[in-house]
Amino acid sequence: MQAPEEVAAMLRLKALGWGVRRIAGEPGCSHTTVRRYIAAGGYVPYRGRGRPRTLAGLEAWIEERFRRHGGNADVVRQELEAEKGIRISLRTLEREVAPFRAQLEAEARATVRFETPPGKQLQIDFGERRVLIGGEAVKVFLFVATLGHSRRIHVRAFRNERQESWFEGLESTFRHLGGVPQEVLLDNDRGLVSYHDRETREAEFNAKFKAFAKHWGFRPRACAPYRARTKGKDERGVAYVKKNAIAGRTFENWATLEAHLDWWSREIADKRVHGTTGEGPSECFLRSEARALKPVSGVPPFQALRELVRKVKADCAVDIDGNSYSVPWQRIGETVQVTVTASLLRISHAGREGAVHDRSSGRRQRAVNPLHFQGVAGFKTPAFALPPRIIESTAPAPLLLRPLSDYGMAAGGGW
Repeated sequence: MQAPEEVAAMLRLKALGWGVRRIAGEPGCSHTTVRRYIAAGGYVPYRGRGRPRTLAGLEAWIEERFRRHGGNADVVRQELEAEKGIRISLRTLEREVAPFRAQLEAEARATVRFETPPGKQLQIDFGERRVLIGGEAVKVFLFVATLGHSRRIHVRAFRNERQESWFEGLESTFRHLGGVPQEVLLDNDRGLVSYHDRETREAEFNAKFKAFAKHWGFRPRACAPYRARTKGKDERGVAYVKKNAIAGRTFENWATLEAHLDWWSREIADKRVHGTTGEGPSECFLRSEARALKPVSGVPPFQALRELVRKVKADCAVDIDGNSYSVPWQRIGETVQVTVTASLLRISHAGREGAVHDRSSGRRQRAVNPLHFQGVAGFKTPAFALPPRIIESTAPAPLLLRPLSDYGMAAGGGW
């Protein structure tokens, strides 16, 4: 098959008196090819003989089966052989269904854009980021809340993504905005959503989260499973925080990070001109959304609690969230109940409270109350111990073990 300009060159050489074989030597083709073009008097498009397609007439059947099986071409190939008696390779069928696969992918990506009225919806999510704090790479969990109408955002940094962090982040958002929206759209986090059917969209929320939502007066709503872009405003907000507020920055300590996020939200995020609304989020919020929120003045905190069970170790302590908290030494080997709040940690045994500590926000720290070690020979308060919280009690704590001096006398020596 020669190009049109090559055929034109052949005809010019023939007009100059060249022979057919000599002309064929120039482009390196067969002399029969030259004779065919000379006889036709110019370029003639190639007309292949062709052959009937194996799958001709089955296009509609293949598309229906391909969609029915969710884009699985191998299942379609098996049914093609079983029902139609046509045996072809998987690669051949893959080429045939390529246009159908592209349509399925486009349908899966397509999202209907919607705008929410003022005060209607708040979208929340967490994002993870390694941040240099005090020269150490620390995993920071960034809570980001975005109002659906004005796009005003609120950011908080946490050390984990537990249920209490979700609650604290939401309460902080309500206080920051001065109001509560009608609904909160969230991801299917296990601490908030107990069950969500992908087909029926039936969602069952965690009992404590339902109590939290009732306390603050909003309606919880979970986005479709495996379809986080249904809360795309906040998804973009999380990416914006990571790339703009955090990326490339280092902080002296955790307090510096929190102060920076507050400044960045107020001076950068709130004042930027949003691409969709065409105005700054804080300006849009004050103009149209602030009055649409339900006021939060007078609403007390929810006081989210965690109740845990721990066994007291030989060092007279229990481990909670990577930190160690002392317990009276008489409880060694006993199972105790631990109640964790935002600021306190209470430890009780058999319904009686035996220790209270201020909750540590860091990791690998040890909170020690010297009273818990009275009677243990050689005990000295560690230099790195946190200040103890002293418990005043009118009744003496029951002793489950003998004083160590008794064991020393029995062994014939001191401890």
